[in-house]
Amino acid sequence: MGGTIALKSRHDGFEFAAYHAKPTDARRGGLVLIQEIFGVTDHIRELCDGFAQDGYEVIAPAFYDRLEPGFAADYSPESIQKGVEYSQATPWDQVAGDAQAAIDALSSPVFVTGYCWGGAAAWLVACRCDGVAAAAGYYGRRISELVDETPRCPTILHFGKTDASIPLEKVDEIRDRHPDVAIYLYDAGHGFNSDRRRDYHADSARLARLRTLQLFARNAGIRSEM
Repeated sequence: MGGTIALKSRHDGFEFAAYHAKPTDARRGGLVLIQEIFGVTDHIRELCDGFAQDGYEVIAPAFYDRLEPGFAADYSPESIQKGVEYSQATPWDQVAGDAQAAIDALSSPVFVTGYCWGGAAAWLVACRCDGVAAAAGYYGRRISELVDETPRCPTILHFGKTDASIPLEKVDEIRDRHPDVAIYLYDAGHGFNSDRRRDYHADSARLARLRTLQLFARNAGIRSEM
């Protein structure tokens, strides 16, 4: 459904690729969709196409293009390890600048969602970027690195109760520090939204998606402070 566009980072002017999917009917808003550690994979493009069918113009930036243009993990151990290394080598300031370029390429209202590494990046964008109406983050383990920052727009978070990589104590810390952020827990593990992952849980994925779409609908008339 979608295609590739080029964006120029607000961080350093670097030009990088992004997957772009347009709505098939009436436009409800723009959406920046942030990848897992695996890059802009077929799964990420499918998620973009799905949100486009719901009326959103979606951009999924290729955040690793400085390291390896077009990187998309094939879920082999070697490829996954490379994704981990690339995520660790991608600074948060750079992520915010790349995401801002995607936000600026979309007309208001603009929302953000992200998965795994992208769940933490969605939190970052909600805290630092301009022009975000609402944000939804999925199982963002590294939010703990950013817990001192506060979202500037309505934000919800999705976590799995049995996610071994994100102890519930870490979730409770976010809840205690940010009582205005709605946090939802599911009877699932890490990566429950991805049908490519061992912990995929269809019921949890559907419910989290419904809550995400409801968040976007409630905040379609809100633009964050500049």
